[in-house]
Amino acid sequence: MNKDELVLMLWQFLRSFGWAIVAAISFAFAMGLAIKVFDLLSRDIDEWEEIKKGNWGVAMILTAMILSVGLVLYKVI
Repeated sequence: MNKDELVLMLWQFLRSFGWAIVAAISFAFAMGLAIKVFDLLSRDIDEWEEIKKGNWGVAMILTAMILSVGLVLYKVI
């Protein structure tokens, strides 16, 4: 392996790592935004308080929402 191949390989690694960081930040932002919108749309119920009380129904709905947004974001990013 010569010097040019090593530099190219390092550049590709850094570029891939950079895109992974961008994807992680984008995913975190979009997930937080989705949860905030879900909270705003369901004003009559405090999901987090219900989960603390042990309400499995609310926990499953919130889990399903997080998983579905995650699957959509996975395909987009």
